[in-house]
Order: sequence, then C-alpha cells, then structure tokens
Amino acid sequence: MKLIVTIPAYNEERSIGDVIQEIPRTIDGIDLVEVLVINDGSTDNTVEVARKAGADHIISHKRNLGLAKTFRDGLNAAVELGADIIVNTDADFQYNGTEIPNLLQPIFDGKADIVIGDRQIDTLDHMPRGKVWGNKLATWVTRRVTGWPIRDAQTGFRAFTRDAACRMNLTGDYTYVQETLIQAANKNLTLVQVPVEFRRRDGNSRLIASLFGYASAAGKTIARSFRDYHPIRVFTWIGIFLILAGLVVGFGVLLHYFETGMVTPHLPSAVLTTVLVIVGLQAIVFGLLADMMKTQRVLAEEILYRLKKP
Repeated sequence: MKLIVTIPAYNEERSIGDVIQEIPRTIDGIDLVEVLVINDGSTDNTVEVARKAGADHIISHKRNLGLAKTFRDGLNAAVELGADIIVNTDADFQYNGTEIPNLLQPIFDGKADIVIGDRQIDTLDHMPRGKVWGNKLATWVTRRVTGWPIRDAQTGFRAFTRDAACRMNLTGDYTYVQETLIQAANKNLTLVQVPVEFRRRDGNSRLIASLFGYASAAGKTIARSFRDYHPIRVFTWIGIFLILAGLVVGFGVLLHYFETGMVTPHLPSAVLTTVLVIVGLQAIVFGLLADMMKTQRVLAEEILYRLKKP
C-alpha cells in the first residue's frame, strides 16, 4: 500500500524542511511513503529546501494560484502517482507529522473514507480569538450544510482513500476545506475525526491575511457548493421569498382595489408586486432547470471518477 503526503507550499522555506523530515517513512500497514510538494509560485527557496529535505516529488506553479488550486493539483497528482492513501498537511509546521498514523488508523479499520484532524480550537491559547470565532462560525455553517457533526471544518490535516480522492472535483478558487466536506457528504462518503496537535505558527498566515476576506471567500465557496448540490431547495426558497414579498407589498393595493375599484393611486406598489411575483416564479422554474443540470453533473462526475480510479 502506497501513501503520498501532499504539502501545498508558498514561500515556506523556513519551515518546509522540518515538515518533510518529521513525516514518518515507516508506518505499519504502509509499504511505501512518498512526499509530494506542490510549490505555488514561491519566490523564495522553498523548492530547494524541500528537495534537500527529501521530497520525492515537486510540482510547481509558474505563479501563485492560491491554496484551493494547489490542493486540487496535489490531490490529482497523488492519484496519478498511484497513491492508495493521501494525507495532506500544511507547510508551516503547525501540524505534527508523527501523528499521521493516527489519521490512517480509521482507514485501516475500514471505518472512514476521509479522516480530518480536529485541532480542538477551544483548548488553544495561541490562536487569536477572532480566528477562533471565525473557525467556529465556518464550522457551524459547514455542519448545517453537510449534516455531519463536524468539530473543525477548517483543518488542513486530512487523509483520503484513493476512492475518496477520485471523487473530489473541486472548483473553488480560494480554499478547499469546506468544499471537500460538502462534496464528501453529498457523495455518501464516511468521515471520521481524530484529535491532533496544532502548534503555534512562526509568523503570519499566508492564507488568512484578512479575517473578513477569508470569511467572505469561504462563504462564497459554501454557498456555491450547496447551490450546486441542492438547486431545487435553494431556488424554491428564493422564489417563495420573492412571491411572499410581492404579496405583502400588494396587500394594500388589493384592499384599495376592493374598496374603490381603482389601482391608480398605488400603481408603483402594483408594479413592484407584479415584478416580485414574476421573478419569484422564474426562480422556481430556474431551480427545476438547475436540477436537470445537476443530473448531468452527477453523470459527468461519475465518468471522471471511473477515469481517475484505475
């Protein structure tokens, strides 16, 4: 059985060597452990340090494309390299590489398709309170969308079976952490969470330069993923809201019409009511069309899965 540890990296020359050297190369149940570094357009010596530290494979982007695309390229490359299990970790040395066997155990036991490391953020004294509450909010939203009792949706320390990795078709531009969980839930994969160590970071995060910016980007990813998997629910609720809003606006118009037989004094309200009701009905129809497109997407993803799986 072959394990590939993927490490997305952007200007992490100070820490990536330690990350690679900490990864255990002998694990019970694993015949071969390899390290794949995905260099996301680093302008420092990340590649040279990674190579000297023992990285088996390095692929590089010509420019910085962001974590989501870097993770996706690493996952796909690991599948092409013949990985039976893929573990992803960060290049900043916050995760403890010696805990990789703990992530693998639920997969060995046949209990999980995906295992995520729970950082237990409530117990961390080195994570800023703003980030703690940001993590809690994103985790709560992800929990509501997936229906899974997720404790830490933002963790980057994860293990995937080959089958689970082949079923991931990520489209996000900023972060992958929520999208992978939403896709896994909608593809009936099994998730297990294990507690892991999360160290203090040396320097500022290169992903979360702005908490508001991260929350906005993550929110868009969650909303888009939920929309794609539940189009009828999303557009029906939008349509119902618009129709109800139109009826509320038009209630006064109807009362005046029944009393006087005239609409003219309330013409703007009548026009707004008509527009809201029509747009609401169109949203519901659009939901039906989107559901038809979802069927085509499911079939396309099944074809991609069969192409990637061998």
